[in-house]
Amino acid sequence: MRLLISCAAATAAMMGSSAAAKTITVASGEDAQERLQEALIVAQPGDVVEIGEGRFRLTDGLSLDVDRVTVKGQGSEKTILDFTGQAGAGEGLLISSDDVVLREFAVENSKGDGIKSKGADRIVYHKLRVEWTGGPLSTNGAYGIYPVESKDVLIDSVLVRGASDAGIYVGQSRNIIVRGSTAVENVAGIEIENSYDADVLDNIVTKNTGGILVFDLPNLPQKGGHNVRIFSNIVINNMTPNFAPKGNIVASVPTGTGVMVMANRNVQIFDNVIGDNGTANVMVVGYRNAFDDAEYDPIPSQVAIWDNQHLRSGWAPDFPGGFEIMKALGGNLPPIFWDGSGGSDYAPSIADNVAALNLGLTDIKASPVSANPVPLTADGKIPAELPAITLPGSMEAVVQ
Repeated sequence: MRLLISCAAATAAMMGSSAAAKTITVASGEDAQERLQEALIVAQPGDVVEIGEGRFRLTDGLSLDVDRVTVKGQGSEKTILDFTGQAGAGEGLLISSDDVVLREFAVENSKGDGIKSKGADRIVYHKLRVEWTGGPLSTNGAYGIYPVESKDVLIDSVLVRGASDAGIYVGQSRNIIVRGSTAVENVAGIEIENSYDADVLDNIVTKNTGGILVFDLPNLPQKGGHNVRIFSNIVINNMTPNFAPKGNIVASVPTGTGVMVMANRNVQIFDNVIGDNGTANVMVVGYRNAFDDAEYDPIPSQVAIWDNQHLRSGWAPDFPGGFEIMKALGGNLPPIFWDGSGGSDYAPSIADNVAALNLGLTDIKASPVSANPVPLTADGKIPAELPAITLPGSMEAVVQ
């Protein structure tokens, strides 16, 4: 086993670890699977697993369960973890420990999710690339970047292409920043699901089926998603036909969706460039599938939309009755529409200088055990902006 070990005092200090921390270097070549997994096993808190340049042809998933470890490549075009020959259907890389930094490498063609972290607090994804190189296919892995059940999540400067569910997905987590990243040719570009307190900013989201989704779903351990800011993003030309496997919740996302809010609370959408989306630039809808979760509220509430720049939209609505509505209106659908869930008390507050459509669907009602929804007033007033998400300083330091 060829593992080269050297001193890593700077990284140790950054990660709050001891001076005894070391760098474990793994070069490309034969037995890459065994050597790389062994490095992730023998790593101690504070260590850096540094992956060399080259294409690492892997036949099984990798995993890390040690706290305070950095996994670092030489760049997302230079260090490539290639799972094309992966025998199983699991993740490319699975993280189940805290204070982990993943940076500057690529994951290609994993059979399952690209990089998944579960219960991994204070995790950083930085300058990564996750890609399915055969284009948009239903047989691609579901998620590219996939942190779940975590607190303090930073996704910074990543590129994800080809996920059959969501390129960048954060689920059942809290205190989240997704920024400076690119999501292209996924079913959903970026998805924040059943999560609390998230900022999604400065991203480029294009050529997906749906650009940015903010969902809340029933029958999950954490629900009642709220306090999400979507701002300063470019969300354009999300016209890739939906290629999600049948039965996935995102299989129902209409082709040509810019930003979609479903059953979430206190969501603010502002200062974005949104356009060239054939169904709508912004959709606010309730959850319409059957469910048996007494604590779940299917109604979106306290959604505010302001100061966005809208390009064309609504010329190819991809939902039942969409073309008929478009013809009745004598042209394209308006850039913003709300399905009418919950009635007028739950109408989104809209201060963009564009038309908006209320579909007037009142077939679903707010739950009587809802988490204290506070309906917006009907005077178009924009509420106070939610506070910015702040992460521990040590997390921000590693991406400087």
